[in-house]
Amino acid sequence: MTDGLRSRELRVTTGGREAVHDLTGECVAFLAQEAAGADGLLNVFVPHATAGIAILETGAGSDEDLLAALRDLLPADDRWRHRHGSPGHGRDHVLPALVPPHATLPVMDGRMALGTWQSICLVDTNRDNPDRRVRLSFLG
Repeated sequence: MTDGLRSRELRVTTGGREAVHDLTGECVAFLAQEAAGADGLLNVFVPHATAGIAILETGAGSDEDLLAALRDLLPADDRWRHRHGSPGHGRDHVLPALVPPHATLPVMDGRMALGTWQSICLVDTNRDNPDRRVRLSFLG
């Protein structure tokens, strides 16, 4: 296997609601095909101004807790100067300052070096744009 950058773009539909979408399975599949036992780095990037990438436990309530915390920190009301779209949409444009649009993870022997309960998730609070792109890149 030669070193170099390998990339793939995923399409994710989050629906017309706030969502935490688990990308871990897609990342595992990408690395199985592109990393083939190699060491390197996986970068997960969402090229949107209103979404982010988080590493957290899913399925035990943490994903809903994250959305609840974001609602507390970034209320969907009329306080925001950025005012197009749904009421409170300006908060969605602040989200990437708290949940960055990227994460970089170590890859060892073709597998992400995640902790036991860690998952890679797309965080999307923007109800106006349910169709998202996520770029996966592996650098061996």
